Amino acid sequence: MVSDYPFRGIECRDSGGAHSSFAGFKKKMQSRVQLISAAVASLFVAACGKNQAPPEYPSPEVGVVVMHARPVPLVREASGRLAPTRASDVRARVAGVVQKRLYKEGSMVKEGQPLVQIDPAPFRAQYAAAAANLEQAEAAAKNASITAERNRELNKQQLVSRMQLDDSEALERSTAAQVSAARAQLDAARINLGYANVTAPISGRAGQMRVLEGALVGQGEATLLTTVEQVDPIYVYFDQPAADFERLQRAQAAGEVTISQGKMADVRVIRADGSEYPEAGTLDFSDFSVNPTTGAVAFRGRVPNPDHQLLPGMYVNVRLTAGVLNNGFQVPQLAVQRDAQGAFVLVAGKGDMVEAKRVNVVGTSGVNWVVNQGLVDGDRLIVSGLQLARPGGKVTPKPLEAPPPAPGAPGTPAPAAGS
Repeated sequence: MVSDYPFRGIECRDSGGAHSSFAGFKKKMQSRVQLISAAVASLFVAACGKNQAPPEYPSPEVGVVVMHARPVPLVREASGRLAPTRASDVRARVAGVVQKRLYKEGSMVKEGQPLVQIDPAPFRAQYAAAAANLEQAEAAAKNASITAERNRELNKQQLVSRMQLDDSEALERSTAAQVSAARAQLDAARINLGYANVTAPISGRAGQMRVLEGALVGQGEATLLTTVEQVDPIYVYFDQPAADFERLQRAQAAGEVTISQGKMADVRVIRADGSEYPEAGTLDFSDFSVNPTTGAVAFRGRVPNPDHQLLPGMYVNVRLTAGVLNNGFQVPQLAVQRDAQGAFVLVAGKGDMVEAKRVNVVGTSGVNWVVNQGLVDGDRLIVSGLQLARPGGKVTPKPLEAPPPAPGAPGTPAPAAGS
């Protein structure tokens, strides 16, 4: 017993006494843990001892299209500007006051149709005066002719001198010249009177009137009254790089390309909203010199415009069918990938192993790229499931059918599926 223990009457025993049963319980628990660990280790060793193969995953499924070489149109696109096939400025050719506009602004007019009326009164007076001068000159010429004829008869009878005969014949010739001058003045007065009625020089669409009624025009210069433009057909001007033009010529010399000439070259106009104008045009002109500033060659297309939907001055895109690639491939745009070295595609090769092939893209056809190098006839081009295909890996190719030709690309082979 400890005398100074605070709780008297309670024994204080050491850990080695009768109350040391906790230590025994602890030893039992340690034994059980050791047995469980030994069992787990034996099971792990048994599992590792078995020779199990890793699970096999199925090859990714991809869509493929079999490539076949065929003649493919070579299409070039460029920015262009529309211009009228003919344009004429209507100007006042005589001085006078504008009395009336005789046409509707913006309407179609015919060649020779009156457009503007200038006050004709002064020109009528000039015409009348010129007509009177002509009559006077003709009367004088007639009298001079009669006198000269009489003197010629009298001279034969030696009744007038030779000098009188010469004078009468000279007067006859002078009055005849005066008649010619008076007749020319009358013609000039008639022309000026006709200029008072301003007519359309060509058929086409007449523009806005540039002067108002009552304005004095033609004073010192030919005042511009309006403009007439022919817009059916309409011209479209565009440029193409000289280097591209040269490559096409070399390819034609090698027999790879057939270049379209003149009316055989198809020209299509793409409007600002992306829609294609329904009327197809032809190549009307190609320059034989290169612009030193832009390095491009100028071209001009001629496009029918019966409904006058295309207006001069509009900026459009031009799609030119420059020729035909004799042996080309149409490859969907999504199937062509690019890296630092250029364009390439993925194909399902031998044993359905994925192969990467470098290709040379030379143009477009509808929604497809046109390729002339890198593919061979019969290649199975991967067009869907590209994210699952890796060069060197195995895939499960599934053939896809080709869709119908793209709208707006008549005469071109159908683009490959998956595009």
